[in-house]
Amino acid sequence: MTNQEQTPLKTFGDIYPDKTVGELTMFDRIIFKGYLSGLYPVKKQFEYYLGRQGVLMKEYKAYAEKCTEELKAHLEKMGEEAGCPIQYLANGSGKEGATKEEMARAAMEAREGETGLVALYSCLELKNVLTVRGNRQTYQLDAVSETRRHLHYYCYYNDVEFGLMYVRIQSWWPFEIQIYINGHEWLARQMTQQGVGYVQADNCFLSIDDVVAAQTLCEKFAHRQWERVWNNFARRLNPFLPTVEAVVKQGYYWTIEQCEIATDVMFIDQAVLDACLPDLFQEALLTFSATDVMRFLGRKLQQNFQGKVETRLNQRHPGWRIKHWVKQNSLKMYNKQSVLRVETTINNAAEFRIEAPASASARWKPLPKGVGHCWHFFQAGLEANKRYLQAVRDIPVQGKAAVTALDSLCQSHQVNGRTIAKFNPLSSDTCRLFAALLQGELQL
Repeated sequence: MTNQEQTPLKTFGDIYPDKTVGELTMFDRIIFKGYLSGLYPVKKQFEYYLGRQGVLMKEYKAYAEKCTEELKAHLEKMGEEAGCPIQYLANGSGKEGATKEEMARAAMEAREGETGLVALYSCLELKNVLTVRGNRQTYQLDAVSETRRHLHYYCYYNDVEFGLMYVRIQSWWPFEIQIYINGHEWLARQMTQQGVGYVQADNCFLSIDDVVAAQTLCEKFAHRQWERVWNNFARRLNPFLPTVEAVVKQGYYWTIEQCEIATDVMFIDQAVLDACLPDLFQEALLTFSATDVMRFLGRKLQQNFQGKVETRLNQRHPGWRIKHWVKQNSLKMYNKQSVLRVETTINNAAEFRIEAPASASARWKPLPKGVGHCWHFFQAGLEANKRYLQAVRDIPVQGKAAVTALDSLCQSHQVNGRTIAKFNPLSSDTCRLFAALLQGELQL
């Protein structure tokens, strides 16, 4: 054999430590939701609230329409003071299909770094509302929850701490609030304040001068007291919140509706990473079974499992992406310039388990959605990403070396003065040889 043929096969783990400048795990996109939980159950609590306001069931429609108009007037005043009147989006997007975020980012850039409210949009969306319907059994009017298309208002802020974010509030009772932030924008502002140098491209960091300090900031983010932060935003938008709190003694209950926990492996050069990608992604598609995917996301494949496990590989511009699903949760790996990102998306927190209190009958319990468990969300994503990266490290990466080795075999060459014929994998003699070698009776 030639020296080239004796070259040991490399795995991704062999390249990993020598060609990277750091690894960082943090929250990427997060969607929070706030519910006026004191109004539920509707039949009891919301009717109690209406009674305390002196509103009869038959008067509810007029009362609700009046509240909707008051909310609109309140938001219009906010928009006028900030110089951004409400824009109605008929199909939920702007001209030429521009998204609300793209429009808001353009508005923010036009203000040249000015903080505060930068854009205000309204559009029709389908959501549950509280209303009154006749009960055919009791012949009375009851408060009920039903799905209906109605206006939602999107308030985009250039926040001092979080950067570009939005707060969405529905225009009808129960005035549910949704908040979106991006963890990478938050980290960029924090590192700027603390003097930590970094190179950022789009929604990732290509390099960070002090990765340890950046990771400490990310863990601090996961321990944040989110109730206080979002309650301040809720009081700005919902003029009825003080009355609700006074009557039912509860304000908004905040949950994590969806979040992405990303682990970024920063390579020294994009060419080094690009050379690994074809082998890395194709082998991940062929190697990782449904059992492996469930293990990555902290589950075990059992006979009573009811759901779907799915994997897809896409070659997209400008790179590759492989995505695995277990029910509503997913785990994906993709490249962004010189960064390889492994990202866990949690849509259904109950699929993950955390340790139960000592007083509980069971040792483990489903992960609750409340923002008080933000750290547990971070841990769940971090552990899933680590398990995936550990498995990826064992994948053989041959790259162009494999093509060169095969090309060498297909060329005649000299060994110890003897001419060795070239290898032709398509010849009929070679095919018959392989067929014979692969026969089971010849394995002994």
